[in-house]
Amino acid sequence: MKVVLLQDVKGHGKKGDVVEAADGYARNFLLPRKMAKEATKEALNEVKGKDEAKAFHKAQELEEAHAIAAKLDGGVVKLSAKAGEGGRLFGKITNVNVAEAVKYQLHVVVDKRKINLPDGIKNIGDSEVEIKIYPNISAKIVVHVDAE
Repeated sequence: MKVVLLQDVKGHGKKGDVVEAADGYARNFLLPRKMAKEATKEALNEVKGKDEAKAFHKAQELEEAHAIAAKLDGGVVKLSAKAGEGGRLFGKITNVNVAEAVKYQLHVVVDKRKINLPDGIKNIGDSEVEIKIYPNISAKIVVHVDAE
């Protein structure tokens, strides 16, 4: 018997999947517990519509990510920090500082966890920083650090 799963069922599939289940298992277990419903034309159309909507939203997110990447790519962000002799900073510039600077200078809100800056910036000058916007989509910006 074909059924549409209304929730995840271990060993059979995820919510929204159309699966073939044994007649007895479907009638005596899945259907009474509201874990699945029979795969009628209406139910299959509903699943198809949800899948199309999900694909549309994913395409929109991808398009927005490309737009943000285009806006950020090659951008320059200027920061200032206290520095000692030799251009070495007291402390370091972290991804939090870079995220705030991007927000105010480039007018794009970026999650601080998406900024690839493992050790921080510890010297005066230009540093190239990668920002991951979406899986397989990233942008590179230049962070220019001046001494106060």
